[in-house]
Amino acid sequence: MVRRIDVTGADGVRLAAWEFADSPKGRGEAEHVPGVLLLHGLMGRASHWASTARWLADRHRAVALDQRGHGRSDKPPEGPFTREAYVSDAESVIEQLDLGPVTLIGHSMGALTAWQLAARRPDLVQALIICDMRASALGAASQREWEDWFRTWPVPFATLADVRKWFGEDDPWLERPVPSRGEFFAEVMAERADGWRPVFSRRQMLVSRETWVHDAHWEELAQVQCPALVVRGLDGELGRAESQEMVRVLPRGEYAEVADAGHLVHYDQPEGWRTAVEPFLDGVLTP
Repeated sequence: MVRRIDVTGADGVRLAAWEFADSPKGRGEAEHVPGVLLLHGLMGRASHWASTARWLADRHRAVALDQRGHGRSDKPPEGPFTREAYVSDAESVIEQLDLGPVTLIGHSMGALTAWQLAARRPDLVQALIICDMRASALGAASQREWEDWFRTWPVPFATLADVRKWFGEDDPWLERPVPSRGEFFAEVMAERADGWRPVFSRRQMLVSRETWVHDAHWEELAQVQCPALVVRGLDGELGRAESQEMVRVLPRGEYAEVADAGHLVHYDQPEGWRTAVEPFLDGVLTP
């Protein structure tokens, strides 16, 4: 069962959260169930966590959030889309849904939000999983590449099959076909009168990205006191050396990797992802 829960983020922004099950099997209503909050990356949405949330829900209260500007959450024309806004939104969700102390699982930008919140509110976070997010600054050249990439999108797409083919095969950023990438982007498209368009504003995505690509985030990583797992796809954006340095900087860091996975680790290889993260969760979340 999946149910939508409307919550209020920073500045009164309406956020859509999705709980993927009723109370885990075998637990009484009065018994506290460990909470897990799943945070997608830039351009993602809560539904990208569906396979993860379903197996988590056997033992935990699994909630995935459509972050501001994404999915079915509000997309305020002028934002803000700052780091402070995203972190405060996640903080509000945890408090309003009484999820704490929570395990935060974040992918890409969502992972950055997760570790920034864990550093700021250690009382709310009992464990952290960082999926394929770099702590180093990416720089102005990276932002320009994204601006150029967005301009190559042949929007609107005539059909969802065209979406899958372009993002899974024809995108100039691809070195080889990645069908799961096509499926990933098909989930963030909506049909309009003239065809299929993204549910997010590409301008807003660039504004959001601008707030973190120019800075390194090692200092906040070092402030995370809870157990933390850094996961990388072997073909992803987080390199082995940087990931291992992140583990070293984290006071209680651990490392895992997923073979045959790119940046979309949990979406590319859901079984490999589960194999990588479940032992960590078992260690820190055993009721």
